[in-house]
Amino acid sequence: MKKSKNLSKNKAKKSFKHKLLEFYGTECSHCRNMHPLVARLQKELKVKVQKFEVWHNDKNAALMESIEKGRCGGVPFFYNSKTHDMICGEVDYESLKKWAKKK
Repeated sequence: MKKSKNLSKNKAKKSFKHKLLEFYGTECSHCRNMHPLVARLQKELKVKVQKFEVWHNDKNAALMESIEKGRCGGVPFFYNSKTHDMICGEVDYESLKKWAKKK
């Protein structure tokens, strides 16, 4: 039974609608600081960042934990599902853009 649960998590990780994922907390000030940068990124690069609120959504929190595996330990957390690159915490626009452009 546990094995099938892991398989479904792996399947879920591979079936993201978009390759760029953002995990955030509603009340997180660092996350709020990243919102305009993410909006700018989506507009300039014509990409979509799929967003997951984790402080009030247990399913999203479990998804984040299955991806970051304790390597970041908080939000904001960004994950590129194609390259497996991660950003832990608040960064500047150029760092976010570099992360998003990796293929």
